[in-house]
Amino acid sequence: MENHEEKRSLFILNPNAGIIPVNLIISKELQRRKDELSCFKSLSIDESGSHIKQSFDKYDVFVAAGGDGTVRTVATELVSSKKILGVLPMGSGNGFAREFGFRANIPSLLKDIKKAKTICADVIEINGLICLNCAGTGLDSFVAHSFEKHRIRGFWSYAWATLKNFIRLKPFHVNIRISGEEPISEDIFVLTLANTRQFGRNAFIAPDAKPNDGIIDLVLIKPFPKAIAPAFIYRLFRGTLKKSGYVRYIRTDKPFTIRTDETRFHIDGEPIHFTGDVNVSIRCKALTVLKTKHNRL
Repeated sequence: MENHEEKRSLFILNPNAGIIPVNLIISKELQRRKDELSCFKSLSIDESGSHIKQSFDKYDVFVAAGGDGTVRTVATELVSSKKILGVLPMGSGNGFAREFGFRANIPSLLKDIKKAKTICADVIEINGLICLNCAGTGLDSFVAHSFEKHRIRGFWSYAWATLKNFIRLKPFHVNIRISGEEPISEDIFVLTLANTRQFGRNAFIAPDAKPNDGIIDLVLIKPFPKAIAPAFIYRLFRGTLKKSGYVRYIRTDKPFTIRTDETRFHIDGEPIHFTGDVNVSIRCKALTVLKTKHNRL
């Protein structure tokens, strides 16, 4: 028999997210608990959005069961509302989930939902689309576009896509105009817009970023000798990229525009094409996120 608390939360499940064994285990547990919780299995972004709109007044907590793309899909419907975003991480990177302390543990998550403690988070807006974690263009976006075509998901598939793209990586030019400041013009390998510290899997691209400080962290990685790539990777996972002379950090709360001939971007790991000006701004504390017992923010 359902009680009031059980009716308040809805799990939005992406059955295609992440690594198959993890997906199957979590999916089976959600199915086993069907009398305790409400779960909707979604096969597309449009289907998820439509179902959330239809269920908006019925639930207080919407749990994205999937990877960063699923989380962003659900969050898009909740921005600027009092509805609460929860996450059951099932993706390959789970950058947002890691930053907010979400674990792939359903009983623990249900306890957090009953407590209903929350934290308000910023979102980055890019040409009208929201970004929760990281976005940008360069090596990570090229990998996202390649990874989308892979039939096998997971860390090693992602690592292989990264290696292939790094081997053929060439510099490209960007112009960045931050409101009221001198324009920035650089040849780079990577441009990242960070709302949190990491891409995912504890790869800390912006170690000082916080998702509730009203600041966007821009990271520009300049062309570097490919022979030193292992040192770059080491620093990325140690959170010490700031020590590299090839990395430039800029922090701003002002809107800005990116101009580049490169059209391959990503938002929270999801590939997207932008042509023309890319307009970026921060929406402070626009998203209400469930606070877990592991949250350190």
